Amino acid sequence: MQIRPLQASDHTAWLAHWQVYCGGYDATLDPQVTAATWQRILDANAPIHGLAAVSDSGELLGFCHFVCHPHTWSAQTICYLEDLFVSASARRLGVASALIEHVRQLGIAQHWFRVYWITDAGNAAAQAVYDKVATRTDYVRYEIALGKQAELA
Repeated sequence: MQIRPLQASDHTAWLAHWQVYCGGYDATLDPQVTAATWQRILDANAPIHGLAAVSDSGELLGFCHFVCHPHTWSAQTICYLEDLFVSASARRLGVASALIEHVRQLGIAQHWFRVYWITDAGNAAAQAVYDKVATRTDYVRYEIALGKQAELA
């Protein structure tokens, strides 16, 4: 398995996985939102980045998207691991851990302050992986939905 940045030639496989990922959250995104997300991932100047986990035969096994941003408690950048998906056929093969480790290594190389993410409280499978690679915190997330995106939450 290789972890590398998502690239334009990954679009078809990424889109199929993206739709399964969104469906897992009962989210139906406007195709324009999906297109904009893909374009941001490919744009080197955008703060959204994407990684692909690819098998030796070239199959896209999974992906992650992350957003790097400043914050008020450090002069260093922090990273929000926003999306992480592994295809059903590739689960329990270390793909999620490899993607997270790659993000962690990027953070070390680029001197980030931390990497953080959230997951659904009922997603026991994801939490089993995350508990091995990160520290679970006691923070509770609050949201205020604004405008059209309120339909997606």
